[in-house]
Amino acid sequence: MIAGSPPRRKTPAAICLIGLALGFLCIFLLLPLLTVFVEALSKGLGPFLEALAEPDALSAIRLTLLVAAIAVPLNVAFGLAASWAIAKFDFPGRSVLVTFIDLPFSVSPVVAGLVYILLFGMNGLLGPVLREYDIQIIFAVPGIVLATVFVTFPFVARELIPLMQEQGRDDEEAALSLGATGFQTFCKVTLPNIRWGLLYGVLLCNARAMGEFGAVSVVSGHLRGLTNTMPLHVEILYNEYNFVAAFAVASLLALLALVTLVVKTALEWRFSYVRQGAGS
Repeated sequence: MIAGSPPRRKTPAAICLIGLALGFLCIFLLLPLLTVFVEALSKGLGPFLEALAEPDALSAIRLTLLVAAIAVPLNVAFGLAASWAIAKFDFPGRSVLVTFIDLPFSVSPVVAGLVYILLFGMNGLLGPVLREYDIQIIFAVPGIVLATVFVTFPFVARELIPLMQEQGRDDEEAALSLGATGFQTFCKVTLPNIRWGLLYGVLLCNARAMGEFGAVSVVSGHLRGLTNTMPLHVEILYNEYNFVAAFAVASLLALLALVTLVVKTALEWRFSYVRQGAGS
């Protein structure tokens, strides 16, 4: 809208589209989310807290946080390196690297889990070597971490690549011409310019890491109290008709998703505010 011009009147078509969008959100997003919390608290606060304090639930929560704590920093390191190389340098195979970064978006997580079993399973390609050195990857925490890293590694890079390409190379070239080293240029020039985009990518990566089901389900072995993350624990409880406990753990995941959404919105607002300030 042009500054100083009167606000546009909403046409009937615009009102219908807005109502349709709001109705879609209520039916397919808000209503299921509300149902999770209602079912979790259907028998009161006591059973809800008991379900979360149960040893297998605590083990699933700890494992989920552990996997996220390992996978997210690894993806941050990869995302920073890949986005910096792609946005700031020209090299052979650059487009191939971009394609590989997008690979987890096009491959089913279940297929990714099966690939890890074919590679690291006891009867897989590297199985004899792993047996010889008594190393277990599949049906153990390392396999869960590998599967989670695979399905989440595009998030940081995909947030940073367009941002760094838009910013260009002028600031880095100016710093290098003034005698700064490559590491100094990255820490003092590149990193401050991408900090909000980096935080946004980390947030999305962490949310996917904690909520991943398909790939983790294949490589975990569903060992209760050992290799079950929160989504897998919810599935087991639901299959056992322990609905209150299942929805209690699911509500914790939903609460984490809501927190992620709030922080994401705040970061988007802050990022847009910074960009508008830089452009004015």
